Amino acid sequence: MLNLERLRILHAISTYGSVSAAADVLHVTTSAVSQQMGKLERETGQTLLAKNGRGVRLTDAGRLLSGHAGRILSLVELAHSDLEAHRGAAVGELRMGAFPTAVRGLFPQALAATRRDHPKLRAMVHEMEPQDALARLVRGDIDLAVVLDWYNKPLSLPGGLAKEPLLDDIADVVVPEGHPLSGRAEVDLGELADDDWIAWPDGGFCHEWLLFTLRGKGVEPRIAHHAEEHPTVLALVAAGLGVAVVPRLGRGPLPAGVRAIRVRHTMKRHIYAVWRSDADRRPAIRAAVEALRRAGEDVAAAEG
Repeated sequence: MLNLERLRILHAISTYGSVSAAADVLHVTTSAVSQQMGKLERETGQTLLAKNGRGVRLTDAGRLLSGHAGRILSLVELAHSDLEAHRGAAVGELRMGAFPTAVRGLFPQALAATRRDHPKLRAMVHEMEPQDALARLVRGDIDLAVVLDWYNKPLSLPGGLAKEPLLDDIADVVVPEGHPLSGRAEVDLGELADDDWIAWPDGGFCHEWLLFTLRGKGVEPRIAHHAEEHPTVLALVAAGLGVAVVPRLGRGPLPAGVRAIRVRHTMKRHIYAVWRSDADRRPAIRAAVEALRRAGEDVAAAEG
């Protein structure tokens, strides 16, 4: 009998390219991965991994079995979905991951609705960045992710995932009161070329988007500070320490000393619910997506 978890490890090595990468996404040690692969080789009587410089590569047998492993894992997911669909009700546990402003701006309403309409469904959300949420979704740690991309910088989705749009979230420029542009109803990003900027943390998707967008407007941004949460960014702006781009979802009321100005070429984040295609028939997935979609509609109407 082939062990399902060992097949999952083999498939992760094939997908992510190395033992260490597979260990990272599966949240285990590299030695644990190596031990499980040794057991799988003994079970199959085949050499599945071969040394390749300082790393490893899949042998022909390893690639063959990894292909079967992907289909087996997909069938297991499909079996779970069919069993839940057969019951015809959203029940059991649903694990979701979402970036912080989505958790704040969408999930209170959506979770309250699922608890009211589907009392036997235990839905829970964990804050995480979009790239992390997608990785955890692919490996099965969570069942549904809420992620984003920007109007001019799409987020690449791995294969085997389905998605549904929830909301287009407009982003404004925020400046301190007394800024030369603070009385304007609309600005172009190029007009802020000489300002200090408060940016998202280094290396994140939104930070890279900000640099890409500003440089596209001929602005080489002078990053003075990095902050992730809206209240922190707005507090820094209120203190006169820079300007920032802040989306509206989860932003809340602006503090004293801050002005939000619409950008002439509207900047939008596209926000999606994403799940594994094999789980498409799960009533729990459909219930959560519908609740999130309604929450998105309410947010858009309030901002409108």
